[in-house]
Amino acid sequence: MKISQLSKITGVSPRSIRHYEKKKLLTAKRLDNGYREFDQSAIDRIKTIQIYLGLGLTTDEIEQVLNCKETYPEIEIDEYCEEMIEVYEEKLDEINTQMNTLVVVQKRLEKRVKQMKEKRERSGLKRLPYDDEKS
Repeated sequence: MKISQLSKITGVSPRSIRHYEKKKLLTAKRLDNGYREFDQSAIDRIKTIQIYLGLGLTTDEIEQVLNCKETYPEIEIDEYCEEMIEVYEEKLDEINTQMNTLVVVQKRLEKRVKQMKEKRERSGLKRLPYDDEKS
């Protein structure tokens, strides 16, 4: 099938499909006219790529996961592939770090908002004159 057909079936843009091919996540045969020709397996492959992207994996990480699956095709359960466990653990660590950073920023913002409100109350000002102009 042509890239436009694959795009329509999967809901993934032709640009993304070309990107997946460039990243070696997807392969296509080239016809004499230079057009890409994808087989039926490309549909499942794109769905798999989309699942991993939804988990927050990068295309490089997805390549590791897919290579692991291809290296051990007899194993259908992801948990047995050490590389996949490592990729998932690294992604989980990355997300936990981001979440911790966001909590720190959240606390700082909450503290600053509280300080600003308290200072405003102590000064006797409820609103600044230009606040009315914004409303």
